[in-house]
Amino acid sequence: MATVAVSRSARPFVVSTVWRTRLGYGALLAVLAYLVVLPLFRLQSLAFEDGGRGYQAQYGRYDIGQTIRTTVALAVSSLAIAMVLGTILAFAATRLPRRLSFLRIVPILPIVMPAVANVVGWAFLLSPGPGYLNALLRKLPWWSNVDSGPIDVYSTPWIIILTGFGLTSFVYLFVSAGMQNISSEHLEAAQISGSSTFGVFFRVVLPLLRPSLVYGGGIALLLGLGQFTGPLLLGQNTGVKVLTTEMYRRVSESPADFAAAAAAGSPLVIFGVVVVLAQKMLLGNQSRFVTHGGKAFAPNTGRSAWAAVCISTYAMLALVVPLIGLAIVAVSPYWSETLSWNLLTLDNFRALFRTASIVDSVYTSLLTSVVAVAVCVPIGYLTATLLVRGRKHRVLGTIGDVITALPLGIPAVIFGVGFLLTYTQPPLILYGTKAVIILVYIVLMVPFSTRMQMTAMLSLGETYAEASATSGASPFVTNIRVILPLMRPTVLSSVALMFILLTHEFAASLLVRAATTQVMGTLLFDLWENGSYPLVAAMALLMTAVTSIGVVVAMLVGGRNVLSNL
Repeated sequence: MATVAVSRSARPFVVSTVWRTRLGYGALLAVLAYLVVLPLFRLQSLAFEDGGRGYQAQYGRYDIGQTIRTTVALAVSSLAIAMVLGTILAFAATRLPRRLSFLRIVPILPIVMPAVANVVGWAFLLSPGPGYLNALLRKLPWWSNVDSGPIDVYSTPWIIILTGFGLTSFVYLFVSAGMQNISSEHLEAAQISGSSTFGVFFRVVLPLLRPSLVYGGGIALLLGLGQFTGPLLLGQNTGVKVLTTEMYRRVSESPADFAAAAAAGSPLVIFGVVVVLAQKMLLGNQSRFVTHGGKAFAPNTGRSAWAAVCISTYAMLALVVPLIGLAIVAVSPYWSETLSWNLLTLDNFRALFRTASIVDSVYTSLLTSVVAVAVCVPIGYLTATLLVRGRKHRVLGTIGDVITALPLGIPAVIFGVGFLLTYTQPPLILYGTKAVIILVYIVLMVPFSTRMQMTAMLSLGETYAEASATSGASPFVTNIRVILPLMRPTVLSSVALMFILLTHEFAASLLVRAATTQVMGTLLFDLWENGSYPLVAAMALLMTAVTSIGVVVAMLVGGRNVLSNL
């Protein structure tokens, strides 16, 4: 009997598969919480220290009301511009003649151009004095008597217009993807039931587009609230202030005031969290919006040439025109409203490659971007798996959904300040290293990696996973041999998008960089501040070229549809 008792007590402790899975997801969420939540918590805690001194310092200023009004006006107005243009472009893309169907990718191309390069390009064209387009306008009879203008790109209305143009591509991505995923069978059924074209659109298409409109509009609004590049480059010398530029000013002054910077960002944090939660409530179970059918949305084509004109016009204004402004200044010895063919030179490009700091910034941008993307893809896949298939882990899924959505709702500049505060003190002092740039890049890109891969998993449904499990394959084998190959276009599209966004990244990088760890965007800003405008133009074109090369590589690996799958 004693022997039996000993053998029974010696049985090994076995953890069930469900609990092993929960522990694995719990570890993943713990890492994400450390990266995403901890910097925000430390930053906001600092704002309340000493009786809320940070709030008193920031919101006791005489001009804070104007700063808040400008922030709201920039967000709402640019959202309106982006939603209208993005929806029109998405509809136009469905009406293109077959021979011009390649133009559907054109509204996405402005994303390839860095925002900082776009803003600088328009500054070279519409600066009141030496701006090239203003110089041409002053030759017209209406403005022949003025010495500057007539357009002032440094004013609030033009900052709003340029921001709206920049956000249009993001709205187009969501709305066009939603239109393409609608099964034509639903439209045909509505038409057979007697609905008119307008009835089909409002009763069928718009309800099925609700996830796209909610996500697209929400992200555009949040990006508008968190705008930093345009207000900093164009509004700094004309007194145009928003909350994000106030945060930068507070941490860049000497001594740095992190408490006031945290207080300046508090409304953006609160509103971002509210929008993220509102999106969850409005969308609910996203599988309700997955439509299955034999045919995708196939609109009539071949009779809407206006659609090509519409898309081409947008491409000219959003991409070609600012590139022309950059190119002119890049081949000039100085920026002036007068042009002379005899002065054109390539010396600015030669100077780029002879300057060690510029070469180092390109290397740092590429290295940090590639490493961050390589880390984000598996993190996004695991998180998407938890959100889509983790029915037994609903609490963990809800926590993961909120954590991964926070970087979409909170401006990058806030994470930049939070990381600067967190990693300049124990236990991890990473300031001045490439590691802190990689970490903040991972935080900023996790939402994109997760959302894109989650969308692909939702569209696949459960059929393939269930068939693989029935055949005796383990979850690991199912993911490696079945799910991942089917998701390959989406994964490569997420890689392309994240690489584009990271090689453009400016706001967070500007705050966590050091003199020895510059990336392309931060070095361009320094050149702009120093008045080295020809080098700024050449650097902006170099940034665009680096991103374009990355996209071409992604297309060679994943096919020409990589961008269209964004």
